[in-house]
Amino acid sequence: MAAVNANNNGGTATLHYIFDPLCGWCYAAAPLVEAARTVPGLRVAFHGGGMMTGANRRPITPQWRDYVIPHDKRIAELTGQPFGEAYFEGLLRDSGAVMDSAPPITAILAAESLREGGGLDMAHRVQQAHYVEGQRIAEADVLAALAAELGFDAEAFATAFAQHTGDATAQHIAASRDLLQRAGGQGFPTFVLAQADGSTGRIDIGPWLGRADDWKAQLATFVAPTPAATASEACGPDGCAI
Repeated sequence: MAAVNANNNGGTATLHYIFDPLCGWCYAAAPLVEAARTVPGLRVAFHGGGMMTGANRRPITPQWRDYVIPHDKRIAELTGQPFGEAYFEGLLRDSGAVMDSAPPITAILAAESLREGGGLDMAHRVQQAHYVEGQRIAEADVLAALAAELGFDAEAFATAFAQHTGDATAQHIAASRDLLQRAGGQGFPTFVLAQADGSTGRIDIGPWLGRADDWKAQLATFVAPTPAATASEACGPDGCAI
């Protein structure tokens, strides 16, 4: 794959997570992200790709509901991820709701600016709010309420959200898409493991969906490799043999 700037914060390994808050398969991978966050010596960096922004924003319609429900049910079967009645019978029947990735990405950036790791906390929370609780996560008041649930000061979050709205979010999305292209990813989610020595490899998470504990154990072998499975052996030019 093409070189990816690891920016590994003093020589730690980094798992780059290229995702979108409104991507069902990113929700499928959420337990893997949470598990990766608990691996000692591994940093998880998020990159919001803006799947539904600009001309790709869309209202909820019956056609959209018919399109996504089979995919969502497939995700539930494969991974055990929960989808709530408030999503299937509430949000997906709410013609006033708009699918827009930019506001939740802004909230994620705002949360990270206020607390290290807060961005991933917010990403996880907005996915739950969308797919389980059927909330309108493109609306600022909903995002502010979720931030409050996570312990963020309301005034500080509102200020950070305003600061990251518009150009800052657009620049983040552009950088995320550039990373996706350089990593050779085909869509969301894409995971790229950057070793402490600067070597990088894209990871196919398909075999690990629904297997968070096994995924965590395997990631740990790359962060602290044994002589029988060193990082140089595990990660080659076309990806990591995970």
